[in-house]
Amino acid sequence: MTTTVKAYAAPSATEPLVPTTIERRDVGPHDVRIDIKYAGICHSDIHTARSEWGPTTYPIVVGHEIAGIVAEVGTDVTKYAVGDRVGVGCMVDSCGECEYCAAGEEQHCAKGNVGTYASVGKDGRPTQGGYSQSIVVTEGFVVRIPDGLELDVAAPLLCAGITTYSPLRHWQAGPGKKVAVVGLGGLGHVAVKLAHAMGADVTVLSQSLKKQEDGLRLGANAYYATSDPDTFTELASSFDLIINTVSASLDLDAYLSLLAVDGTMVNVGAPEKPLSLQVFSLIMKRRSFAGSTIGGIRETQEMLDFCVEHGIGSDIETIPAEKINEAYERVVNSDVRYRFVIDAATFA
Repeated sequence: MTTTVKAYAAPSATEPLVPTTIERRDVGPHDVRIDIKYAGICHSDIHTARSEWGPTTYPIVVGHEIAGIVAEVGTDVTKYAVGDRVGVGCMVDSCGECEYCAAGEEQHCAKGNVGTYASVGKDGRPTQGGYSQSIVVTEGFVVRIPDGLELDVAAPLLCAGITTYSPLRHWQAGPGKKVAVVGLGGLGHVAVKLAHAMGADVTVLSQSLKKQEDGLRLGANAYYATSDPDTFTELASSFDLIINTVSASLDLDAYLSLLAVDGTMVNVGAPEKPLSLQVFSLIMKRRSFAGSTIGGIRETQEMLDFCVEHGIGSDIETIPAEKINEAYERVVNSDVRYRFVIDAATFA
């Protein structure tokens, strides 16, 4: 059995998103049905909707920054009750049996986790995301949004928040550490807030100084324009950790030169084209170039609890569903400060 709900879908790689209806499965014993209140727009949604990361099966409903209210629970659900404030991020299932799932790192599931969209669920049906009225998810992939964190500003944390929190935690950002954040966009603005709250000394590296006031307000100690060659001279060998949040191609050797001995540059942005570097940029000063995806469910809950403790939410612009296509163009043109959030009531 299924339930029909209203949604917005991409019908092809080149067409705008349009209103549609999709089928959600009925609630099983371990499932939670969530009435979606807000859905963030992530650049990953755009890449997927436009087949920029590889072929996409259409029509597709994207969206993996989901905040809402529990509307129904299965007979065996123990973690949640009707009326709870909850969220869903980039995953909705995994094998639950491999060493990574056992360690709470479902994002690295040996058999591949099930994405919130553009994936195939255990029922064999394509998964459809959060640009919709409701979603049904197994309880183990639902997180609790703490009281004190509004649902609209919480929604982008389910991707942008955990994508930046996880590497900051893994590479131990904190007091005494110098952290640079490349790009002050949807991911970057959250990274600055998180790194600052962890006690690190935070520098923003952006193409220009046009967002400098914002960066300092968000918690950065310094802000530099990467379009100025003097920046790379002045900051050479300065940072313990660089979080690169942009999806554009960068001169990796120039950025790696900013790392101190044993420093690490972590890519969380995902460019469409391959990147290249000179190995000497790593050999000298024992530097590392790494990547990081989202965190597991346990770490995502930890991130949300950290955010409410430190008063951190996303800086958002709330839009109705009919402005999704306009929002996509603005995201591509970096014309948002700093995350669009769709009011799901407008799917009706």
